[in-house]
Amino acid sequence: MRDYKEVQAEQAGALLTVDLRALQNNWRHLADLAGSAKCGAAVKADCYGLGLEPVVTALAEAGCETFFVALPLEGKEVRAVLPGADIFVLAGLLPGQAAFYHQHKLQPVLCTPTQVDEWQAFCRRKELKLPAGLHIETGINRLGLTARQTRELAGQRDVLSAFRLTLVISHLACGDMPGDAMNIEQRDKFNQLRALLPDAPASLANSPGTFLGEEFTYDLVRPGIALYGGNPFGNRANPMSTVVRLYAPLLQVRQICTGESVGYGATWTAKRASRIGVIGAGYGDGLPRALSSPAKDGPACVFIGGNYAPIIGRVSMDLITVDLTDVPEEMAQEGQRIELIGDNVSVDDIARWAGTIPYEVLTGLGSRYARLYSPSDS
Repeated sequence: MRDYKEVQAEQAGALLTVDLRALQNNWRHLADLAGSAKCGAAVKADCYGLGLEPVVTALAEAGCETFFVALPLEGKEVRAVLPGADIFVLAGLLPGQAAFYHQHKLQPVLCTPTQVDEWQAFCRRKELKLPAGLHIETGINRLGLTARQTRELAGQRDVLSAFRLTLVISHLACGDMPGDAMNIEQRDKFNQLRALLPDAPASLANSPGTFLGEEFTYDLVRPGIALYGGNPFGNRANPMSTVVRLYAPLLQVRQICTGESVGYGATWTAKRASRIGVIGAGYGDGLPRALSSPAKDGPACVFIGGNYAPIIGRVSMDLITVDLTDVPEEMAQEGQRIELIGDNVSVDDIARWAGTIPYEVLTGLGSRYARLYSPSDS
């Protein structure tokens, strides 16, 4: 578990704020959409880069009882904060680690016959019927038991009786495209295969899947990016509240003449006399180098004093340069904090300009920021 408490804003320069109340409101909104289904939370990768301890605490205070991690080590960290939570490990059972799962009360989401065999054997040795989920592959072709493997397991009732089946899941490949026929195909395949197994709660919906209606929400939804303010759909207005705001200091303002270049490789040249701002953050802080001009669907921008300023030249490890020529001088003074992500420049904007997805932007946020967590509802 990362400790961000030692980083002070005065020394760090850049400031990352996490709005825990907005996080809780996003969870409640998704829980309302889920209807009778329970709403869990995907908290893998340090809660998408936002910090595990404050985030899972706030989610639990909002009413979340079920958490999904990628790896058992992450599960151990969640367990240290939330002793009574249900914690599922999406990677399944790592080889030789059954005792670790048992020690920390982690539920593997078993996704291969080998994992099933190891878990049932461990349960028999311990003479305990320990809980576990099953992952069925329905079309995304990543983790999960194939249709054939699911049918074979369904016929092995002695194996299934060795542990307590607590959840059956699959994962949508095109949930962020509501009209895609693959969503229906996966749902139908999921229904067919899970009907072969002992009765257990079912889960198919991630963030966008939660918006697809009760035919997709089943017993439990497991949103991730939407909790943290990312848009679950690429081509719709974002229904979620902003959770993450990132500010970095304006280190220097300089005047350059027509024809002068800026940054490594001299990739940007001034077409007029210009005022250039140098900002104290870069790819060493998780800001994609692809934001360099010319960015995809750009220009990529920052927000300062009520104005957008385009990023010019290349993003470097510690610095970004922006064109302040059209920003009033009094609005762009040395030492001022500039919005890199927030209400005016969303994490989805950053992702679009960088040619990536908001998941990658959030999980890539660096550890050099001072982090400020706003109060939750508790």
